[in-house]
Amino acid sequence: MDPAKGSLLLVTEQTPQASLFARHLESVTSLKTVIVTPEIVTAKRLDMPHVVLIDLDVVDGNGLQQWQDLAAGGDEMMMLAAFNVRDEAHATETLSFVHLRGIFYRNDDIELICKGILHVYQGHLWMSRSLTSQLIEFFRQQQINTYRPAGNLTQREREIIGLMGSGATNQEIAERLFLSEHTVKSHIYNIFKKINVHNRTQAVNWARSKLGAPPPLASFNRRASR
Repeated sequence: MDPAKGSLLLVTEQTPQASLFARHLESVTSLKTVIVTPEIVTAKRLDMPHVVLIDLDVVDGNGLQQWQDLAAGGDEMMMLAAFNVRDEAHATETLSFVHLRGIFYRNDDIELICKGILHVYQGHLWMSRSLTSQLIEFFRQQQINTYRPAGNLTQREREIIGLMGSGATNQEIAERLFLSEHTVKSHIYNIFKKINVHNRTQAVNWARSKLGAPPPLASFNRRASR
């Protein structure tokens, strides 16, 4: 894809440093670059497709999930990436609940970031080898668990325990899965009983050890057909 026909949304605070960063990104990548402040989640039409580069120093988990929902639910091609990632543990945690195609660390050189953004724009992943290996292992484990569900959990229960792992409350789980909060509580009670745990922390730790992290490519706003 021709970068001159694409766009880059830089989600960060509007500061002089951010403006300089945006201008440099545009000059090197040729992607039309626009700064979007964290409180604005927008499907603003620019030249399509575009990359959304999110500053993890200023965007929290809820903000990331909003961008995830927008990218998954829209008709436009939107590729999410994050910068100012602290370390690989931070990257793994973030990938557990949002689909990112690019990970850029705080100490990454700006030219390396430009190279990675173009790589993402072309439809590829930009991540360390170890992170990529974790993704491969996750999907391998998911395939195994499709035929051997751990803990005898139903698919709905696995969805719920995955959302619990991303930090969602019972109310948020109910909204995302189009269930009543009472039904969610009943499912959680059954989950605890099946896997022999007594609280959410134990359940999430069990899920991460048995099922892997919640799927980094999952779109939680899409209701599964049943």
